[in-house]
Amino acid sequence: MSYKNFPMVSNVIFGRGSFDQINDVLAPKRLSAKAPFIFLIDDVFKNNSWLTSRISLSYDDKIIYCSSAEEPKTSQVDKLVEDIILMTKEKPSGIIGIGGGTMLDLAKAVAIMLTNEGPAKDYQGWDLVKNPAIYHVGIPTISGTGAEVSRTTVLTGPERKLGINSDYTPFDQVILDSELTKGVPTDQWFYTGMDCYIHCVESLTGTYLNKFSQTFGDMAIELCRDIYLSDKLSEEESQESLMMASWHGGMSIVYSQVGVAHALSYGLSYLLGTKHGIGNCIVFDHLEEFYPEGVKEFKQMKAKHGIELPQGICADLTDEQFNIMIDVALSLEPLWENALGKNWKKVMTRDKVKSLYQKM
Repeated sequence: MSYKNFPMVSNVIFGRGSFDQINDVLAPKRLSAKAPFIFLIDDVFKNNSWLTSRISLSYDDKIIYCSSAEEPKTSQVDKLVEDIILMTKEKPSGIIGIGGGTMLDLAKAVAIMLTNEGPAKDYQGWDLVKNPAIYHVGIPTISGTGAEVSRTTVLTGPERKLGINSDYTPFDQVILDSELTKGVPTDQWFYTGMDCYIHCVESLTGTYLNKFSQTFGDMAIELCRDIYLSDKLSEEESQESLMMASWHGGMSIVYSQVGVAHALSYGLSYLLGTKHGIGNCIVFDHLEEFYPEGVKEFKQMKAKHGIELPQGICADLTDEQFNIMIDVALSLEPLWENALGKNWKKVMTRDKVKSLYQKM
């Protein structure tokens, strides 16, 4: 039996206000005066001096504001890499992603593609990256996706939505400052938090489960229950708990895999551009058959926070469109095998996938 040797985030700072240390953290990593740090920041922070004033730019350092209105695309990564190569005299000292899962995934992908030839779409899959990425830092401003700790960067490419899963993907440094998550709208807070909750349900009920994944998954799911079902946490405690739930939820996937909800939500995202967090919620709402306990609890959380999910998003799709989504979903074989076992193809036929999409 050969076991996977997974890398982890090698340095992490945790604490409210720890973002203030960003300049001290980066200073020793500067390669030269001509090798800049490039900050990829969610454009919601564009005129937010509370955050941006704490970043001191030196030499040729640049901030690039990116929209997180859509899921990250391979074409977007290629464009960013090209722009960075054109605007810098030397390879950057590092890439710093500040934002939600979209920004963190963009930062990971750009750091990889600056040292690997060709377009990003050629690296979608498992262990295809040849050269180590440049130094990259993740600073989440919303919690739940686990992107800050995972070994994947999920991208929508011309043919599929699939991560660049590799040993070179995880961040070299993460700063977990729960203060940065203040002011996240309630629905957004719910959707990304549920991404974490759903990760855990899929991981903990999957056939790939082992003690490593289970320990992290159990911890994350308990934190989610505290945050979304109990009334015992203050706002600060809730922010810190969700930050740790996201971290542990991401860790629980390292040695296992997600399942039915993620596979189907990738189809929605690829065809309809549905954002990952809300897509998972729309799908999970209809998966009692596979996750009876998890879905029941999810519905309680949804009711408690007055969340109304979009209905009928697949109502007007053509057969051709359904087939595109079914192809994307069924291509994610490890997810189905984790959810349903080795003989998953007997259970999850094309008709079965279509009938699930038709409910949404």
